[in-house]
This record gives sequence, C-alpha cells and structure tokens, in this order.
Amino acid sequence: MSTHKLTAALSIFAVNFGCLAAGPNLGKSIDAAEIAAWDISILPDGTGLPPGSGTPAQGAPVYAQKCAACHGENAKARRMPRWSAAPSSPAAIDTVKTIANFWPYSTTLFDFIRRAMAVQQPRTLTNDEVYALTAYLLALNKLIGESEAMNAQTLPKVRMPNRDGFIPRFPDKL
Repeated sequence: MSTHKLTAALSIFAVNFGCLAAGPNLGKSIDAAEIAAWDISILPDGTGLPPGSGTPAQGAPVYAQKCAACHGENAKARRMPRWSAAPSSPAAIDTVKTIANFWPYSTTLFDFIRRAMAVQQPRTLTNDEVYALTAYLLALNKLIGESEAMNAQTLPKVRMPNRDGFIPRFPDKL
C-alpha cells in the first residue's frame, strides 16, 4: 500500500474512532423522579404496593366496563386468559390455569393488572381500580370474602392455594 493510501486510511480510521469515542449524543439524562414513575414492581411480600384500596363490590362495575369484553362475563372467557373456573389441580398439562389454581401470590395478580391492563391502554387504571379488580377476581375465585377490602396491608396476607406449587428461581430474592 502506498504511503498516501495508508495515511488516508489511518486518518479516516482516527476520525471515525474519535467520533465513536465521543458518543452519538442521543437521548438525555433522566432524574430519580422519572425513573420512579416506571419503577412499579411489586414483590410477593407486598413491597412496592401503592396507596389505595378496593372491594369486590367496587371491582364488579370496573370489570364489567373495562375487562368483560375480552375476559368474559364473570371472568370465564373462552379465548382470553380465564380468571375464574371450577377448582382444579394445575398438575395436569391440559388444566385451565386460573387465579385459584395457578397463581402463587395475590400481589402478582395486582402487579399484572396494574402493568398490562386494560389491554388497549396499559397502565391507565388507577390504584383504587386495580385494588378493586384484584379484590373482585379473588372473590370470584372464593379466595377472599365478598366484603373484604384489599390494600397494601391486606393483599399480601391472602394465601394463594398454589403458593407452594412453584419453585422460586431466585429464592434469596424473596
């Protein structure tokens, strides 16, 4: 290679490497408040549950308005995930998995509803609506009474029937 070509190649490499080292200057730094808005994880013990509360009676109209079109009347959809059904064991591969026979923690139900519902507009439900829907679904599955209120203190105390049916991947994180 001639000296001119080698010098040109090294010059191009140096210019390109210098640009990469400086970074593309995309995006912006975010502060703790912006991160907190997206840090909505709920742990099995209830850590991270927000303020609010709801009862099955408050959840029924919310379910009818925002959930029944996909999940069916009384949470017994045929195509979407079924939220309630007759009690059964999750041991069989063809068993319909429901809240009562599959989910290990009531707080997981809250977390899922809060993050993913309503399906056309995730994260649009208020905390009170999420607590009320959680209470409604737990009551439909006969896991709580019809008049029990769910909130950050009561929800983690609901003992799910399949709690011991899971082997935690990271037990030291519980």
